[in-house]
Amino acid sequence: MFFILSKLLLFVIAPIVWVVGLLIYSFFTTVESRARKSRIAALTILLLTSNAFVVDEFYRAWEPVTPDIDLDKSHYQAAIILGGIGEVDLRLGKINFTGSADRLLQALPLYQQGRVDRLVFTGGSGSIEFPDKKEGVYVGKYLKNIGFPDEAVIIEKESRNTYENAIFTKKILDDLNLKGPFLLITSGFHMNRALAIFKKAGYEQVQPYVTNRHSGNRRFTPDHLLVPDPAAFGAFHTLLHEWVGYLVYKLRGYA
Repeated sequence: MFFILSKLLLFVIAPIVWVVGLLIYSFFTTVESRARKSRIAALTILLLTSNAFVVDEFYRAWEPVTPDIDLDKSHYQAAIILGGIGEVDLRLGKINFTGSADRLLQALPLYQQGRVDRLVFTGGSGSIEFPDKKEGVYVGKYLKNIGFPDEAVIIEKESRNTYENAIFTKKILDDLNLKGPFLLITSGFHMNRALAIFKKAGYEQVQPYVTNRHSGNRRFTPDHLLVPDPAAFGAFHTLLHEWVGYLVYKLRGYA
């Protein structure tokens, strides 16, 4: 039930839903002052959430600053890579990677350099409509196809969200008597929630490794400051989803 409700909540909080809803209301209300206020509110939401500079600042404040693992010589029993890195194509039987595939791509050299002993990928299907799109299955298949050694890969393929990532993966690691230290690898926007959940789940030795960080150097060019950006609009939706998810997980005692 929690899984289904979380998907419904994601729809309700989407900025585009609010913009469209306010515009529809403005056309149907018979009170002109309400119609005008609704249109102003819709335009304000649209402009703020599509402003690249504003959205970047939100990301800069949210994404954690973590130790630079690439510059030290620390060794880890495993790198735990969180799912959500692509879209499964059931017809072709493969995964099509998205920008969050940086989670996996940054982990591969760490194994090759001897920094981690194993890669642990955790992720099933986050889709209500397509429960068979279990990401872990196809990431495991991909790693096998590129010649990655089977003994260096652990796949968890049943989890549907970050909480289940932590719980299901811990059971596998405990069964293998692996206690850490572990490297937790996920996107910058997701790290605060993920790290809190994993620590609450009982991971005593876990170090965050941030990938595909959204915020970069602060820019003051006219296009970045003033021109509405569809990519920024989508990025804000992702960040809003993360904020609400973090709050819900806190309230439920998961983080």
